[in-house]
Amino acid sequence: MIIDKAKVEKIAHLARLEYDAEGQENVTKELNKILEWVDKLNELDTTNVQPLIHMSQEVNVLREDIAIETLTHAQALKNAPKKDSDYFRVPKVIDITE
Repeated sequence: MIIDKAKVEKIAHLARLEYDAEGQENVTKELNKILEWVDKLNELDTTNVQPLIHMSQEVNVLREDIAIETLTHAQALKNAPKKDSDYFRVPKVIDITE
């Protein structure tokens, strides 16, 4: 299959793309290069090759989800520069003015 000017214009219309004559020429060349590459792939013998469904043969490679307490509330507040009983004190960052 060869991409010509009419096909590029149709694709550009469908994709809502606009470009000048030089851009259209570049797109035509690039699309033809892509189709040549795909044709090269069609030359390969794939009769005994199974279709690739997943990129990896690994299945459910997940660790056990175990809830552990890594930092207590008191430890988190221990080195806070400003705190107010159970909370961190921070400067106001949002100023709503009308």
